[in-house]
Amino acid sequence: MSLSREARLARFHRSGPWVVAIVAILVLIVVEADRHHALHSEEALFFVVLIPTIIVHEVSHGVVAYWCGDDTAKRAGRLSANPIRHIDPIGTVLLPLLLIVTTGLAFGWAKPVPVRVDRLRHPRNQAVLVGLAGPATNVVIALAAGFAFRAVADIPRLSQLQITSWPLLDEVLFLLGIVNVIIAVFNLIPIPPLDGSAVVEWFLPREWLPQYYRLRMMSIVFVLFLVLVAPGVLDSLFNFGTEWWGRIVGIGPVVIA
Repeated sequence: MSLSREARLARFHRSGPWVVAIVAILVLIVVEADRHHALHSEEALFFVVLIPTIIVHEVSHGVVAYWCGDDTAKRAGRLSANPIRHIDPIGTVLLPLLLIVTTGLAFGWAKPVPVRVDRLRHPRNQAVLVGLAGPATNVVIALAAGFAFRAVADIPRLSQLQITSWPLLDEVLFLLGIVNVIIAVFNLIPIPPLDGSAVVEWFLPREWLPQYYRLRMMSIVFVLFLVLVAPGVLDSLFNFGTEWWGRIVGIGPVVIA
């Protein structure tokens, strides 16, 4: 038995049970959703569009870090187009699907791309560029999807129809824009570990940074509070972004809540 095969077997024994459990839960969610007619075609498309969106978002952080001198993500194999390298079983699959089934909309995350700020050529300034690379990528994709939608869609006709009656290409382009706007807006919230916090960190005096880093370790609680306890705040932010995008594509204001 080769060492590489032994390593693969060892990795399977470590992660195999978790993979099996997650797949079983995923199948159960889909089966139950189908049985109760809770998963509609547009929600399935939303999920399909969401997964590559959050993966591209994460990869963009690593690409910009590499351009700025940090090759940590490259050496870890995280600049790859292979989605398996970036999928977080909970954040990329289970949570988005569960939220889509229960609420019709979702967000999620991929495995964070490793970045060593101290390896950047100009750490304090370039850390902001790395942090904002994800939302900027989502904005670019949303704009591209919007202009493509305007180019191929019969917008006056579509505005009279339910989205489920749209041609598939039109629906995919529309949802691609919506998803990218939502991911961009959510990540621009200036609360660690979200990307908008990179701007806050840049403005802080250096002597405040040690205390800020300690606070950042607990800040995920605030993010969970927004998602689970105060979703109305997120709805307002998302609607601001989707209304802006809806006007770009010519459909008019798009309200998700």
